[in-house]
Amino acid sequence: MALFALTTVPVCGQDLLARQAPVDRKMKAVDTLALQDIIAREKAESPSAELYQTWDNTYAHRASPLPDKYRIDLRHFCMPTPSRIVTSNFGSRWGRQHKGLDIKVYIGDTIRAAFSGKVRIVRYEAGGYGNYVVIRHNNGLETIYGHLSKQLVHENEDVRAGEPIGLGGNTGRSTGSHLHFETRLCGVALNPALMFDFKNQDVTGDFYTYNKDTYDQESAEATRLRGKVGGSYNREEVYGVLGSSENSDNSHNPYGNEIRYHKVQSGETITTIARKRGVSVDQICRLNHLNKNQSVKPGQILRYS
Repeated sequence: MALFALTTVPVCGQDLLARQAPVDRKMKAVDTLALQDIIAREKAESPSAELYQTWDNTYAHRASPLPDKYRIDLRHFCMPTPSRIVTSNFGSRWGRQHKGLDIKVYIGDTIRAAFSGKVRIVRYEAGGYGNYVVIRHNNGLETIYGHLSKQLVHENEDVRAGEPIGLGGNTGRSTGSHLHFETRLCGVALNPALMFDFKNQDVTGDFYTYNKDTYDQESAEATRLRGKVGGSYNREEVYGVLGSSENSDNSHNPYGNEIRYHKVQSGETITTIARKRGVSVDQICRLNHLNKNQSVKPGQILRYS
C-alpha cells in the first residue's frame, strides 16, 4: 500500500499542474494587460519618461545628456504645415546658432502637431519665439512651434498628430510671417531636416537613429539635400497649389477669391504699398495684424487682398 501511495503522488502532482496551467496563463494575460495599462497611463502622464526625469512647465528647453544612440520612431507623423519652402536652415546664422528650420507660412495658416504627445509649454517670448508651443512626444522628441499669431492649445493638454495647435504668425523676433520649427532630444536641438522633408511633405523614413559619432556629418548632408530652397517664391510654390492653404480670409477682397501678396522693398511703407496696390491701409493692416504706424522691413511678405 505504501508503495502504491508513493507512486500516485507524482500523478496527483501532474494533475494539479495540468489544472493550474490554464490559470497561470490567464493570470499572466491579466498581468500583461495590467502592465500595459500602467505603461499607457505613465506615458499619458509624462511622455518619454525614460528620457526625461521631470515634467516642468517653466522652461522652453533645458539640455541634459544625450544617449550615444537613440532610435526615434517617425511613423504616425503629420507635417506641421503644408508649406514646402524652407527660408532659413538649421545651424550658424548671423553669428549665432539657429536651432531650427524657418518654414514660410502666412498669418492665420493652420499649424499642426507633428506627432501625438502632451503640450508642455504655451507661452509668449518677446525677444525670441513670440507666441510658441512646446510638445513632448512618446518617441522621445520635443517639438517647438514659434512666431505663432495664436496658440490653440493649453499646457498639459494631450494632442494627437495632426491636431491644430496654433496659427501662423510674425510674433517675437521675426522679420516676416513664418513658422520656426525645432526638434529636440533631451533638450538638445537636432536638425529637423534629418527627420522632416518639407519640400516633399514627408518624413525621411520610418525611423531616425541619432548617433553621436555621425550626427554632425549627417546633419550637414540633410541640410544640403533638404535645406533652404531660395528666397523668392509665390504662394503656388509655397503650397504646391495656388491658394490651397487653410484659414485664408477672403472677406473684403476686391480681387474676388484671388489672394495676393507683396514683398516689401527698401524704403517702402504700409502707405506707399497700399497706394501702389490700390487698396486701403486699413485692409493691409487688418490682413497682416499690423498697426497703421508700424514699420515694415525689406523682404517682409504682406498680404494685400
